[in-house]
Amino acid sequence: MLYLLANWLSEWFTPLNAFTYLTSRIILAALTALLLSIWLGKPMIALLRRLQMGQFVRDDGPQTHLKKAGTPTMGGALIIVVVCVAMLLWADLRVAYTWLALFVLLGFGAVGWIDDYRKLVLKDPQGLRAKHKYGLMSLVAIVAALWLYWCADTPVATTLIFPFFKDVTWQMGWLFIPFAYLVMTGSSNAVNLTDGLDGLAIMPVVLVAGALGVFAYLSGNTYFANYLHIPAIVGAAEMAVFCAAIAGAGLGFLWYNAHPALVFMGDVGALSLGAALALVAVVIRQELVFALMGGIFVVEALSVMAQVLSYRYRNGKRVLRMAPLHHHFELSGWPESRVTIRFWIITVVLVLIGLATLKLR
Repeated sequence: MLYLLANWLSEWFTPLNAFTYLTSRIILAALTALLLSIWLGKPMIALLRRLQMGQFVRDDGPQTHLKKAGTPTMGGALIIVVVCVAMLLWADLRVAYTWLALFVLLGFGAVGWIDDYRKLVLKDPQGLRAKHKYGLMSLVAIVAALWLYWCADTPVATTLIFPFFKDVTWQMGWLFIPFAYLVMTGSSNAVNLTDGLDGLAIMPVVLVAGALGVFAYLSGNTYFANYLHIPAIVGAAEMAVFCAAIAGAGLGFLWYNAHPALVFMGDVGALSLGAALALVAVVIRQELVFALMGGIFVVEALSVMAQVLSYRYRNGKRVLRMAPLHHHFELSGWPESRVTIRFWIITVVLVLIGLATLKLR
């Protein structure tokens, strides 16, 4: 809204043009989300305490986690609200991708909110039943995938791009729909599985969002896109504003989520952020780079799959002490903060490699 207002008023007061430039809007979206998150974080935590939205901790996990019982959760709702405010203020609301991004963020967030509500308020340890949970997530992801497919105006919009190779692509056609669906639901669940230690998931989300924002900015500029041999996507630049808002909100949330955490994201935050990042990757046609940069999320999800398959088909034998992978390292003697920081460092390295693919094509 402020972007459109500044764009209109700049005809009479030219200094307002500074608020219409994409780079300005990216910075303003990040700062708005960051400051709002820090400002609203404390009253939100107090509200969650009053509502007794305390974290339930399993007694079969690391014993150091037992002291976290009762820590307010569902803090991811703040991230969603702050990102939406930043987008409504600084994004171009005439671009359809803006509304699609908010739809996916809010849709997956609603599923996570219902799951958290059932666990914390209704005291149902199972939360939202798996078939209902994945059914609702699938509905949101399929609607988004169908919209992207039907609105694809160029062949590249449904083409899979392989990093490190200039001319290696795959035109997926209608297979784009199930592919986009799997990317969104898979990423959503992977981030949710990673969100098991103080600050563990949110910092990789911030880092990956920042890197995807760079790709989105470049894809939205035809000159840069052609020079770097990446798809030129009309309207993709607004995804850079979206990524900036996620990064800013994530840093603001980390203010309270750093060890020892004062609040947790809950499913409402993890599911929505994972899906939101995946949507950006799908829009800018960088799904494989996204998988590389979010390698921590991928490995965490694979560790759970490996554990389940091993237990089922190897007569109860496990490949890890406990899944997801971060719990395995905890039970191996690593302090929680060491696991978290090392996973952050790995994400920094993976993000840099992902950004390097811009030139290695």
